[in-house]
Amino acid sequence: MAGGLGRAYGQRKEPLRYLQIGTGHAHANKLEVYDKSEEWEVVGIVEEDPDLMKAAGKSPLYGRFPILSLEEGLKVPGLQVVGVETEVRNLLRYARLALEAGCHVHLDKPAGDSMESYRDLMKLADEKGLVVQMGYMYRFSPAVQLLHRMLKAGWLGEVFETHAVMSKVIPQKDRESLDEFPGGTMFELGCHIIDLTVSVLGKPDKVIPFPRRSLDSPGDTLVDNMLAVLEYPKATATVRTTGLEVEGFSRRHFTVCGSEGTFHIQPLDRPTVTLSLSQERRLGGGERVFPKGTSEIQFETPYRRYVGDAADLAAIVRGEKKNPYPSSYDLAVQETVLMASGMKP
Repeated sequence: MAGGLGRAYGQRKEPLRYLQIGTGHAHANKLEVYDKSEEWEVVGIVEEDPDLMKAAGKSPLYGRFPILSLEEGLKVPGLQVVGVETEVRNLLRYARLALEAGCHVHLDKPAGDSMESYRDLMKLADEKGLVVQMGYMYRFSPAVQLLHRMLKAGWLGEVFETHAVMSKVIPQKDRESLDEFPGGTMFELGCHIIDLTVSVLGKPDKVIPFPRRSLDSPGDTLVDNMLAVLEYPKATATVRTTGLEVEGFSRRHFTVCGSEGTFHIQPLDRPTVTLSLSQERRLGGGERVFPKGTSEIQFETPYRRYVGDAADLAAIVRGEKKNPYPSSYDLAVQETVLMASGMKP
C-alpha cells in the first residue's frame, strides 16, 4: 500500500488537473497538498454555498484559485480528478456528478449516511473504470505502512486482537454541526480507525455499538462517548472515540496483537511505534534489524496527512499502479462505520 512515485532522471511528467468541489469539510484545506505537489495542477474551486463562497474568496488558501461554477469546473479542459470536500450531507451527490463527467474522485469521509447511495456510487465508478479514493488520513502513515509490511511477512503471527482510540475535545459550536447525524463521534472521528481495523482484520462478522452521551447541555444531543466491538472468527477489535478527552490527540493509537508480536502506534498523528517480537526479524536483505523483545521505532520525517494519498492517486490515474483500496474494501469500511455508529447500514 505504499504511496509515492518514481520519476526517471531528466523526465518531467505533465501535472494532473485537479478541481476541488466544496470548502465546507473539516479537511478541505488538504488542497494545499495538491497545490504544492509537482504531480498536480489545481485548476480551481467550486463552492455553491453563498456564505462559504464569500469566505473562500477571502481565504489565504482558497483565494489563490479561481472560484468556478459547477458547470465551469467540470468542463475544465483536461480535468482528470475532482476532490469532493463539501459538508458530509452533500459528498455523495457531488462525487456522482464528478464520475458522470468522467473524472476520478478523491472523496472525503465519511461516505455519507446512505449505504445504498454509496454502493450505487462505487458501482458507477467501477463501470466507468474510475477510482474513488477515500480520504482516510492514516492509510499512508509510515507507521501504518510498516505495520502492513510486517503483517504481510507474518511477523506478528495470528492476529487475535486490535484496539484503537481516536478522541479530542469537540467545541460546542462544532458539536452542534456534528449533531446532524445520529452516529455521533464514531461517525465523525471513529471512521478513521475503523478503516485501520478493517485493513488488518477485514469486514467483521458482527458489530456491537455502545453509544453514550456524557455531556448534557440544552439543545445538544450529540452522542459523544462511543465504543464499538467488532467480532471475527479468531479475533476481537475495539474502537473507542469521544469528543471529551483533554489532549486526546496524544492518546490516539492503534494496536495490533498477534501470537508472535504486538505493534502499537501512538500517537497516530505524529507516529511512534512500540514493537514487541517473539524473535529477531530482518527486513529485505537484512538492511534493518528488529530485535527480539520490545523496541521503539521513530520516523525521521514528520508525517504529513494526505501527501501519500495525493501521490498514490497520481500513480493510479497515470496507470502506474492498481488501486490498493478497491471498491469492495471501501464498501466494507463504510458498512462497518455505519454499524459501529448505531446507524442503518
